[in-house]
Amino acid sequence: MSRFSERHVIIVGGGASGVLLAYQLLQQAHSNVRVTLIEKRPEVGRGLAYHTGNADHLLNVRAANMSALPEDPDHFWRWLSSHEHGQQLCPDPFCFVPRRLYGDYIASLIAPFLAEDDGARRLTIIRGECVAVSEGASGVTVSLADGTRQLGDVAVLATGHDAAVPRSAWHADPWISPSVPGFSQDATVLILGTGLTMADYVLSLLRAGHRGPIVAMSRRGLMAKGHRRIAPCKISEDEIPFGAPGSTLLRWFRQRIAAHVADGGDWRGVIDAIRPFSHRLWHELPQSSKRSFLEHARAWWDVHRHRMAPEVEARIATAIADGQLRIAAAKLVKIDGGSVAGRAHYRRRGRSEIETLEVGAVIDCTGIVRDPRATANPAVRSLFDQGLARCDPLRIGIEVTADCAVVGADGTPSQRLFAIGPLTRAAFWEIIAIPDIRSQCAALANRLVQAQPIEVPPREAPALAAAPDHQVAI
Repeated sequence: MSRFSERHVIIVGGGASGVLLAYQLLQQAHSNVRVTLIEKRPEVGRGLAYHTGNADHLLNVRAANMSALPEDPDHFWRWLSSHEHGQQLCPDPFCFVPRRLYGDYIASLIAPFLAEDDGARRLTIIRGECVAVSEGASGVTVSLADGTRQLGDVAVLATGHDAAVPRSAWHADPWISPSVPGFSQDATVLILGTGLTMADYVLSLLRAGHRGPIVAMSRRGLMAKGHRRIAPCKISEDEIPFGAPGSTLLRWFRQRIAAHVADGGDWRGVIDAIRPFSHRLWHELPQSSKRSFLEHARAWWDVHRHRMAPEVEARIATAIADGQLRIAAAKLVKIDGGSVAGRAHYRRRGRSEIETLEVGAVIDCTGIVRDPRATANPAVRSLFDQGLARCDPLRIGIEVTADCAVVGADGTPSQRLFAIGPLTRAAFWEIIAIPDIRSQCAALANRLVQAQPIEVPPREAPALAAAPDHQVAI
Protein backbone atom coordinates (compact mmCIF):
# COMPACT_ATOMS: atom_id res chain seq x y z
CA MET A 1 0.00 0.00 0.00
CA SER A 2 1.30 3.45 -0.84
CA ARG A 3 0.55 5.88 1.92
CA PHE A 4 0.58 8.73 -0.55
CA SER A 5 -2.22 7.33 -2.69
CA GLU A 6 -4.39 5.83 0.02
CA ARG A 7 -4.83 6.59 3.69
CA HIS A 8 -5.67 3.76 6.10
CA VAL A 9 -7.82 4.82 9.06
CA ILE A 10 -8.32 2.31 11.87
CA ILE A 11 -11.39 2.91 14.02
CA VAL A 12 -11.32 1.24 17.42
CA GLY A 13 -14.94 0.66 18.36
CA GLY A 14 -17.78 -0.39 16.09
CA GLY A 15 -20.69 1.12 17.98
CA ALA A 16 -22.70 4.05 16.70
CA SER A 17 -19.80 6.54 16.82
CA GLY A 18 -17.41 4.25 14.96
CA VAL A 19 -19.93 3.36 12.26
CA LEU A 20 -20.93 6.99 11.74
CA LEU A 21 -17.29 7.95 11.23
CA ALA A 22 -16.68 5.01 8.89
CA TYR A 23 -19.69 6.00 6.81
CA GLN A 24 -18.60 9.63 6.59
CA LEU A 25 -15.09 8.59 5.51
CA LEU A 26 -16.32 6.19 2.82
CA GLN A 27 -19.32 7.98 1.37
CA GLN A 28 -17.34 10.88 -0.06
CA ALA A 29 -17.01 10.34 -3.80
CA HIS A 30 -13.32 11.19 -4.07
CA SER A 31 -12.20 9.81 -0.74
CA ASN A 32 -8.83 8.05 -0.79
CA VAL A 33 -9.45 6.48 2.61
CA ARG A 34 -9.49 2.80 3.49
CA VAL A 35 -11.19 1.95 6.81
CA THR A 36 -10.69 -0.90 9.26
CA LEU A 37 -13.40 -1.06 11.92
CA ILE A 38 -12.58 -3.08 15.06
CA GLU A 39 -15.47 -4.23 17.27
CA LYS A 40 -15.44 -6.93 19.94
CA ARG A 41 -19.23 -7.46 19.89
CA PRO A 42 -20.84 -9.77 17.29
CA GLU A 43 -22.66 -6.88 15.62
CA VAL A 44 -21.53 -3.42 14.57
CA GLY A 45 -23.52 -0.25 15.06
CA ARG A 46 -24.92 -1.12 18.48
CA GLY A 47 -22.43 -0.62 21.29
CA LEU A 48 -23.92 -0.39 24.78
CA ALA A 49 -26.78 1.84 23.73
CA TYR A 50 -28.38 -0.14 20.91
CA HIS A 51 -27.58 -3.79 21.61
CA THR A 52 -30.62 -4.35 23.82
CA GLY A 53 -33.23 -6.77 22.53
CA ASN A 54 -35.90 -5.46 24.91
CA ALA A 55 -38.63 -3.77 22.88
CA ASP A 56 -39.50 -1.68 25.95
CA HIS A 57 -36.13 0.08 25.78
CA LEU A 58 -36.85 3.14 23.68
CA LEU A 59 -34.73 5.96 22.34
CA ASN A 60 -34.86 9.05 24.53
CA VAL A 61 -34.78 11.31 21.46
CA ARG A 62 -37.70 11.58 19.05
CA ALA A 63 -37.28 9.96 15.63
CA ALA A 64 -37.33 13.34 13.86
CA ASN A 65 -34.01 14.25 15.53
CA MET A 66 -32.20 10.94 15.07
CA SER A 67 -30.86 11.15 11.54
CA ALA A 68 -27.29 9.89 11.36
CA LEU A 69 -26.48 12.47 8.68
CA PRO A 70 -26.24 16.15 9.65
CA GLU A 71 -26.86 17.24 6.06
CA ASP A 72 -30.02 15.11 5.76
CA PRO A 73 -32.19 15.58 8.89
CA ASP A 74 -35.02 13.34 7.59
CA HIS A 75 -32.78 10.37 6.75
CA PHE A 76 -33.79 8.21 9.72
CA TRP A 77 -37.47 9.06 9.34
CA ARG A 78 -37.40 7.97 5.69
CA TRP A 79 -35.58 4.75 6.60
CA LEU A 80 -38.10 4.09 9.34
CA SER A 81 -41.05 4.77 7.03
CA SER A 82 -39.75 2.17 4.59
CA HIS A 83 -39.09 -0.42 7.30
CA GLU A 84 -41.42 -3.40 7.46
CA HIS A 85 -42.87 -2.41 10.84
CA GLY A 86 -41.90 1.24 10.74
CA GLN A 87 -45.33 2.81 10.41
CA GLN A 88 -46.73 0.53 13.09
CA LEU A 89 -43.97 1.38 15.56
CA CYS A 90 -43.71 5.04 14.67
CA PRO A 91 -46.77 6.73 13.18
CA ASP A 92 -45.27 10.23 13.20
CA PRO A 93 -41.83 11.88 13.60
CA PHE A 94 -42.39 12.59 17.30
CA CYS A 95 -42.34 8.88 18.15
CA PHE A 96 -39.68 7.08 20.20
CA VAL A 97 -38.65 3.78 18.63
CA PRO A 98 -36.96 0.73 20.22
CA ARG A 99 -33.23 1.19 20.53
CA ARG A 100 -32.59 -2.18 18.91
CA LEU A 101 -34.31 -0.94 15.76
CA TYR A 102 -32.12 2.13 15.73
CA GLY A 103 -29.09 -0.14 15.89
CA ASP A 104 -30.37 -1.78 12.70
CA TYR A 105 -30.47 1.65 11.10
CA ILE A 106 -26.90 2.51 12.10
CA ALA A 107 -25.62 -0.85 10.79
CA SER A 108 -27.46 -0.27 7.50
CA LEU A 109 -25.31 2.77 6.76
CA ILE A 110 -22.22 0.73 5.98
CA ALA A 111 -23.96 -2.35 4.54
CA PRO A 112 -23.56 -1.10 0.92
CA PHE A 113 -19.79 -0.84 1.35
CA LEU A 114 -19.66 -4.49 2.40
CA ALA A 115 -21.87 -5.63 -0.47
CA GLU A 116 -19.88 -4.00 -3.28
CA ASP A 117 -16.49 -5.19 -4.48
CA ASP A 118 -14.95 -1.74 -4.25
CA GLY A 119 -16.64 -1.09 -0.93
CA ALA A 120 -15.37 -4.35 0.54
CA ARG A 121 -11.87 -3.36 -0.46
CA ARG A 122 -12.23 -0.02 1.31
CA LEU A 123 -13.98 -1.31 4.44
CA THR A 124 -12.81 -4.17 6.64
CA ILE A 125 -14.58 -5.21 9.82
CA ILE A 126 -12.53 -7.12 12.37
CA ARG A 127 -14.33 -8.69 15.31
CA GLY A 128 -11.93 -8.71 18.19
CA GLU A 129 -10.78 -6.70 21.19
CA CYS A 130 -8.20 -3.97 20.79
CA VAL A 131 -5.70 -4.14 23.64
CA ALA A 132 -3.18 -1.47 22.63
CA VAL A 133 -2.70 1.46 20.29
CA SER A 134 0.75 2.88 19.61
CA GLU A 135 2.17 5.61 17.41
CA GLY A 136 5.33 5.39 15.34
CA ALA A 137 7.25 7.63 12.96
CA SER A 138 5.35 6.45 9.92
CA GLY A 139 2.04 5.19 11.25
CA VAL A 140 0.04 3.60 14.02
CA THR A 141 -0.12 0.03 15.29
CA VAL A 142 -3.30 -1.41 16.75
CA SER A 143 -2.81 -4.67 18.65
CA LEU A 144 -5.62 -7.16 19.22
CA ALA A 145 -6.20 -9.68 22.00
CA ASP A 146 -5.55 -12.59 19.62
CA GLY A 147 -2.00 -11.34 19.00
CA THR A 148 -2.61 -9.87 15.53
CA ARG A 149 -1.81 -6.28 14.60
CA GLN A 150 -3.24 -3.75 12.23
CA LEU A 151 -1.01 -1.09 10.72
CA GLY A 152 -2.43 2.21 9.57
CA ASP A 153 -1.86 5.91 9.09
CA VAL A 154 -4.41 7.11 11.63
CA ALA A 155 -6.22 5.53 14.59
CA VAL A 156 -9.49 6.87 15.98
CA LEU A 157 -10.82 5.78 19.37
CA ALA A 158 -14.60 5.40 19.26
CA THR A 159 -14.93 3.21 22.33
CA GLY A 160 -18.11 4.86 23.63
CA HIS A 161 -19.24 4.61 27.22
CA ASP A 162 -17.10 2.71 29.69
CA ALA A 163 -19.59 0.84 31.87
CA ALA A 164 -18.87 0.02 35.50
CA VAL A 165 -17.95 -3.60 36.26
CA PRO A 166 -20.21 -5.50 38.71
CA ARG A 167 -18.48 -5.64 42.07
CA SER A 168 -19.63 -8.98 43.49
CA ALA A 169 -21.48 -12.21 42.72
CA TRP A 170 -24.79 -10.66 43.71
CA HIS A 171 -24.36 -7.52 41.67
CA ALA A 172 -26.16 -7.64 38.32
CA ASP A 173 -24.97 -6.00 35.13
CA PRO A 174 -27.64 -3.48 34.01
CA TRP A 175 -26.61 -3.92 30.38
CA ILE A 176 -27.67 -7.56 30.18
CA SER A 177 -30.80 -9.47 31.15
CA PRO A 178 -31.78 -9.14 34.84
CA SER A 179 -30.39 -12.39 36.16
CA VAL A 180 -27.89 -13.18 38.91
CA PRO A 181 -27.40 -16.31 41.04
CA GLY A 182 -30.11 -16.56 43.70
CA PHE A 183 -32.09 -13.68 42.20
CA SER A 184 -35.71 -14.43 43.15
CA GLN A 185 -38.62 -12.70 41.47
CA ASP A 186 -39.87 -11.83 44.96
CA ALA A 187 -36.56 -10.42 46.19
CA THR A 188 -35.93 -6.76 46.89
CA VAL A 189 -33.79 -5.23 44.18
CA LEU A 190 -31.65 -2.19 44.94
CA ILE A 191 -30.76 -0.02 41.96
CA LEU A 192 -27.97 2.50 42.42
CA GLY A 193 -28.81 5.55 40.33
CA THR A 194 -32.15 7.06 39.33
CA GLY A 195 -31.45 8.11 35.74
CA LEU A 196 -32.32 6.69 32.35
CA THR A 197 -30.41 3.44 32.90
CA MET A 198 -32.46 2.84 36.04
CA ALA A 199 -35.67 3.33 34.07
CA ASP A 200 -34.56 0.80 31.47
CA TYR A 201 -33.64 -1.73 34.13
CA VAL A 202 -36.97 -1.36 35.90
CA LEU A 203 -38.68 -2.07 32.57
CA SER A 204 -36.47 -5.15 32.18
CA LEU A 205 -37.47 -6.38 35.64
CA LEU A 206 -41.16 -5.85 34.97
CA ARG A 207 -40.92 -7.56 31.59
CA ALA A 208 -39.23 -10.55 33.29
CA GLY A 209 -42.14 -10.83 35.75
CA HIS A 210 -40.39 -9.46 38.82
CA ARG A 211 -42.82 -9.19 41.75
CA GLY A 212 -40.64 -7.93 44.57
CA PRO A 213 -39.94 -4.37 45.71
CA ILE A 214 -37.57 -2.21 43.68
CA VAL A 215 -35.67 0.59 45.42
CA ALA A 216 -33.80 3.11 43.25
CA MET A 217 -31.33 5.23 45.19
CA SER A 218 -29.28 8.27 44.27
CA ARG A 219 -27.75 11.19 46.09
CA ARG A 220 -30.60 13.58 45.24
CA GLY A 221 -33.30 11.11 44.22
CA LEU A 222 -33.86 12.89 40.91
CA MET A 223 -35.51 11.15 37.97
CA ALA A 224 -35.40 12.14 34.31
CA LYS A 225 -38.31 14.24 33.16
CA GLY A 226 -40.52 13.17 30.28
CA HIS A 227 -40.66 14.46 26.71
CA ARG A 228 -43.61 16.49 25.44
CA ARG A 229 -44.65 17.59 21.98
CA ILE A 230 -42.82 20.87 22.39
CA ALA A 231 -40.94 22.79 19.71
CA PRO A 232 -37.76 24.66 20.68
CA CYS A 233 -38.25 28.35 21.27
CA LYS A 234 -36.11 30.88 19.43
CA ILE A 235 -32.89 31.97 21.09
CA SER A 236 -30.36 33.98 19.11
CA GLU A 237 -26.65 33.48 19.63
CA ASP A 238 -26.05 37.12 20.52
CA GLU A 239 -28.34 36.99 23.56
CA ILE A 240 -26.44 34.12 25.25
CA PRO A 241 -23.78 35.26 27.79
CA PHE A 242 -20.93 33.11 26.45
CA GLY A 243 -17.84 33.12 28.66
CA ALA A 244 -19.70 34.43 31.70
CA PRO A 245 -19.28 32.78 35.12
CA GLY A 246 -21.61 29.91 35.85
CA SER A 247 -23.71 31.97 38.28
CA THR A 248 -24.37 34.60 35.60
CA LEU A 249 -25.22 31.96 33.01
CA LEU A 250 -27.55 30.17 35.43
CA ARG A 251 -29.34 33.41 36.30
CA TRP A 252 -29.82 34.24 32.61
CA PHE A 253 -31.07 30.72 31.92
CA ARG A 254 -33.62 30.78 34.72
CA GLN A 255 -34.88 34.19 33.63
CA ARG A 256 -35.20 32.96 30.05
CA ILE A 257 -37.23 29.94 31.18
CA ALA A 258 -39.45 32.07 33.45
CA ALA A 259 -40.18 34.50 30.61
CA HIS A 260 -40.96 31.67 28.20
CA VAL A 261 -43.29 29.95 30.69
CA ALA A 262 -45.00 33.29 31.43
CA ASP A 263 -45.76 33.55 27.71
CA GLY A 264 -47.42 30.15 27.79
CA GLY A 265 -44.39 28.09 26.79
CA ASP A 266 -42.80 25.01 28.32
CA TRP A 267 -39.36 24.89 29.96
CA ARG A 268 -38.42 22.10 27.55
CA GLY A 269 -38.52 24.58 24.69
CA VAL A 270 -35.71 26.60 26.27
CA ILE A 271 -33.60 23.53 27.06
CA ASP A 272 -33.89 22.35 23.46
CA ALA A 273 -33.19 25.82 22.05
CA ILE A 274 -29.84 25.90 23.87
CA ARG A 275 -28.68 22.65 22.30
CA PRO A 276 -27.04 24.12 19.16
CA PHE A 277 -24.87 26.31 21.39
CA SER A 278 -23.93 23.76 24.06
CA HIS A 279 -20.42 23.05 22.76
CA ARG A 280 -19.49 26.73 22.68
CA LEU A 281 -21.08 27.32 26.08
CA TRP A 282 -19.01 24.54 27.62
CA HIS A 283 -15.82 25.55 25.83
CA GLU A 284 -16.05 29.18 27.00
CA LEU A 285 -17.24 28.43 30.53
CA PRO A 286 -14.51 29.30 33.08
CA GLN A 287 -12.78 26.26 34.54
CA SER A 288 -13.98 27.03 38.06
CA SER A 289 -17.55 27.20 36.77
CA LYS A 290 -17.17 23.88 34.98
CA ARG A 291 -16.02 22.29 38.22
CA SER A 292 -18.90 23.83 40.15
CA PHE A 293 -21.39 22.68 37.52
CA LEU A 294 -20.17 19.08 37.72
CA GLU A 295 -20.40 19.08 41.51
CA HIS A 296 -23.64 20.95 42.11
CA ALA A 297 -25.73 21.35 38.95
CA ARG A 298 -24.98 18.39 36.72
CA ALA A 299 -27.67 16.12 38.16
CA TRP A 300 -30.33 18.82 37.76
CA TRP A 301 -29.24 19.53 34.20
CA ASP A 302 -29.21 15.84 33.26
CA VAL A 303 -32.78 15.13 34.37
CA HIS A 304 -34.09 18.07 32.37
CA ARG A 305 -31.84 17.70 29.34
CA HIS A 306 -31.86 13.89 28.92
CA ARG A 307 -35.55 13.03 29.12
CA MET A 308 -37.59 9.85 28.99
CA ALA A 309 -39.89 8.82 26.19
CA PRO A 310 -43.51 9.44 27.27
CA GLU A 311 -44.26 5.70 27.20
CA VAL A 312 -41.36 4.99 29.56
CA GLU A 313 -42.33 7.86 31.84
CA ALA A 314 -45.86 6.49 32.12
CA ARG A 315 -44.73 2.96 33.03
CA ILE A 316 -42.29 4.23 35.65
CA ALA A 317 -45.00 6.45 37.13
CA THR A 318 -47.33 3.43 37.33
CA ALA A 319 -44.71 1.33 39.11
CA ILE A 320 -44.25 4.13 41.66
CA ALA A 321 -48.01 4.59 42.13
CA ASP A 322 -48.45 0.83 42.62
CA GLY A 323 -45.80 0.87 45.34
CA GLN A 324 -43.45 -1.58 43.64
CA LEU A 325 -40.86 1.07 42.79
CA ARG A 326 -39.57 3.51 45.39
CA ILE A 327 -37.18 6.37 44.69
CA ALA A 328 -34.87 7.28 47.57
CA ALA A 329 -32.60 10.28 48.02
CA ALA A 330 -29.82 8.58 49.91
CA LYS A 331 -26.16 7.67 49.87
CA LEU A 332 -24.98 4.07 49.94
CA VAL A 333 -22.46 3.59 52.74
CA LYS A 334 -21.53 -0.06 52.22
CA ILE A 335 -22.86 -3.43 51.08
CA ASP A 336 -22.14 -6.72 52.80
CA GLY A 337 -23.59 -10.20 52.74
CA GLY A 338 -23.15 -13.65 51.27
CA SER A 339 -23.39 -15.10 47.80
CA VAL A 340 -27.22 -15.15 47.70
CA ALA A 341 -28.31 -11.88 49.29
CA GLY A 342 -26.83 -8.81 50.85
CA ARG A 343 -27.41 -5.94 53.22
CA ALA A 344 -27.24 -2.40 51.92
CA HIS A 345 -26.34 0.21 54.52
CA TYR A 346 -27.37 3.70 53.50
CA ARG A 347 -27.96 7.21 54.85
CA ARG A 348 -30.92 9.27 53.68
CA ARG A 349 -30.27 12.76 52.41
CA GLY A 350 -30.28 15.23 55.30
CA ARG A 351 -30.05 12.54 57.99
CA SER A 352 -27.17 11.12 59.99
CA GLU A 353 -28.45 7.66 61.00
CA ILE A 354 -27.56 4.58 58.97
CA GLU A 355 -30.39 2.34 57.77
CA THR A 356 -30.17 -1.21 56.42
CA LEU A 357 -32.03 -2.88 53.57
CA GLU A 358 -32.02 -6.62 52.84
CA VAL A 359 -31.60 -7.08 49.10
CA GLY A 360 -31.49 -9.98 46.68
CA ALA A 361 -29.50 -8.09 44.09
CA VAL A 362 -27.76 -4.76 43.65
CA ILE A 363 -27.58 -3.17 40.20
CA ASP A 364 -25.20 -0.29 39.58
CA CYS A 365 -27.00 2.09 37.22
CA THR A 366 -24.99 5.13 38.23
CA GLY A 367 -23.86 5.32 34.64
CA ILE A 368 -20.45 5.28 33.08
CA VAL A 369 -16.96 5.30 34.53
CA ARG A 370 -16.31 9.01 34.78
CA ASP A 371 -12.59 9.06 35.54
CA PRO A 372 -10.91 7.87 32.33
CA ARG A 373 -7.89 6.58 34.22
CA ALA A 374 -10.19 4.11 35.99
CA THR A 375 -11.16 2.59 32.66
CA ALA A 376 -11.23 -1.14 32.12
CA ASN A 377 -10.64 -0.57 28.40
CA PRO A 378 -7.13 -1.80 27.58
CA ALA A 379 -6.85 0.35 24.43
CA VAL A 380 -7.41 3.56 26.38
CA ARG A 381 -5.14 2.37 29.19
CA SER A 382 -2.38 1.72 26.67
CA LEU A 383 -2.42 5.37 25.61
CA PHE A 384 -2.07 6.52 29.21
CA ASP A 385 0.72 4.01 29.85
CA GLN A 386 2.71 5.30 26.87
CA GLY A 387 2.10 8.97 27.60
CA LEU A 388 0.12 9.31 24.38
CA ALA A 389 -2.98 10.60 26.19
CA ARG A 390 -3.79 12.45 29.37
CA CYS A 391 -6.89 13.24 31.42
CA ASP A 392 -8.40 16.68 31.28
CA PRO A 393 -8.05 18.74 34.49
CA LEU A 394 -11.59 17.83 35.57
CA ARG A 395 -10.95 14.12 34.99
CA ILE A 396 -14.08 13.50 32.98
CA GLY A 397 -12.46 12.49 29.70
CA ILE A 398 -9.25 12.35 27.75
CA GLU A 399 -7.95 15.68 26.55
CA VAL A 400 -8.51 16.41 22.85
CA THR A 401 -8.26 19.45 20.63
CA ALA A 402 -11.19 21.14 18.92
CA ASP A 403 -10.67 18.82 15.94
CA CYS A 404 -10.54 15.67 18.10
CA ALA A 405 -6.76 15.11 18.11
CA VAL A 406 -5.63 13.26 21.25
CA VAL A 407 -3.33 15.36 23.44
CA GLY A 408 -0.32 13.57 24.88
CA ALA A 409 1.13 13.74 28.38
CA ASP A 410 3.51 16.47 27.22
CA GLY A 411 0.66 18.63 25.92
CA THR A 412 1.35 17.94 22.24
CA PRO A 413 -1.65 17.09 20.03
CA SER A 414 -1.16 14.01 17.90
CA GLN A 415 -1.47 14.07 14.12
CA ARG A 416 -2.28 10.36 14.04
CA LEU A 417 -4.43 9.63 17.10
CA PHE A 418 -7.98 10.94 17.40
CA ALA A 419 -11.04 10.28 19.54
CA ILE A 420 -14.76 10.76 19.05
CA GLY A 421 -17.94 10.32 21.07
CA PRO A 422 -18.22 10.13 24.88
CA LEU A 423 -14.44 9.88 25.34
CA THR A 424 -14.26 13.54 24.26
CA ARG A 425 -16.81 14.93 26.71
CA ALA A 426 -14.14 16.97 28.49
CA ALA A 427 -13.81 19.16 25.40
CA PHE A 428 -17.40 19.08 24.13
CA TRP A 429 -19.53 17.99 27.13
CA GLU A 430 -22.74 17.38 25.13
CA ILE A 431 -21.28 14.58 23.01
CA ILE A 432 -23.19 11.49 24.07
CA ALA A 433 -26.21 11.73 21.75
CA ILE A 434 -26.45 11.06 18.01
CA PRO A 435 -27.35 14.65 17.03
CA ASP A 436 -24.02 15.78 18.49
CA ILE A 437 -21.87 12.82 17.49
CA ARG A 438 -23.00 12.88 13.84
CA SER A 439 -21.66 16.43 13.39
CA GLN A 440 -18.42 15.55 15.15
CA CYS A 441 -17.89 12.54 12.88
CA ALA A 442 -18.63 14.52 9.72
CA ALA A 443 -16.12 17.22 10.69
CA LEU A 444 -13.36 14.71 11.53
CA ALA A 445 -13.99 12.75 8.34
CA ASN A 446 -13.57 15.91 6.29
CA ARG A 447 -10.27 16.61 8.00
CA LEU A 448 -8.93 13.09 7.48
CA VAL A 449 -10.02 12.88 3.84
CA GLN A 450 -8.54 16.25 2.94
CA ALA A 451 -5.35 15.93 5.00
CA GLN A 452 -1.97 15.70 3.33
CA PRO A 453 0.36 12.72 3.94
CA ILE A 454 1.81 12.76 7.44
CA GLU A 455 5.55 12.88 7.89
CA VAL A 456 6.24 13.61 11.57
CA PRO A 457 8.48 12.04 14.21
CA PRO A 458 6.71 9.97 16.87
CA ARG A 459 5.98 11.61 20.17
CA GLU A 460 8.29 10.42 22.90
CA ALA A 461 6.65 8.67 25.82
CA PRO A 462 7.74 9.54 29.36
CA ALA A 463 10.76 7.63 30.62
CA LEU A 464 8.64 5.63 33.07
CA ALA A 465 6.59 4.14 30.23
CA ALA A 466 8.27 1.36 28.32
CA ALA A 467 8.27 1.89 24.55
CA PRO A 468 6.11 -0.68 22.78
CA ASP A 469 8.16 -3.35 21.05
CA HIS A 470 5.68 -3.92 18.24
CA GLN A 471 5.78 -0.62 16.34
CA VAL A 472 6.13 -1.32 12.64
CA ALA A 473 6.70 1.33 10.01
CA ILE A 474 4.36 1.30 7.02
